Amino acid sequence: MESISKELKVNEQIRVRQVRLIGSDGQQVGIVETRDALRMAREEDLDLVMVGEAAQPPVAKLMDYGKYRFELQQQTKEARRRSRQQEMKSIKFRVKIDDHDYETKVNHIRRFLKGGHKVKVTIMFRGRERTHPELGQGILNRVAADVTELAVVDAAPMIAGMDMNMILRPAGVAVES
Repeated sequence: MESISKELKVNEQIRVRQVRLIGSDGQQVGIVETRDALRMAREEDLDLVMVGEAAQPPVAKLMDYGKYRFELQQQTKEARRRSRQQEMKSIKFRVKIDDHDYETKVNHIRRFLKGGHKVKVTIMFRGRERTHPELGQGILNRVAADVTELAVVDAAPMIAGMDMNMILRPAGVAVES
């Protein structure tokens, strides 16, 4: 009885005289009266679901709507689980950086790359440091050389305002077009 009430809720939207019916096995039954389609659905203990409202006549299918919704939820859940989000991590350097600080930041970059994330490496310039972009370029080239086994330079170093940026991506990740 619950299936019929569910069916009626689904079918309340049907206000057409005829539908092109697709049976529960996926084969076309043909164009039938809406009442006959509802009767067939009740006989097979299934729901009558509109799948193509824009067509003339509209297309309806006999199916277990609850099972259909469950399968859709499982597919989306599986797709979410399989897709891996790739974040853009960011590391900031200064032109005057000590060797130990540099090594620590490069280790962070390595960790991010091993995690499958892109890394935006930024050199921040202050005041007169901006007149010497070659110092920042040298640091970025050194970073790229130090992580060359894990990363590929996705965007070459370029100046943007008071910063110089470079983007690294993990070596095994394909380029997005």
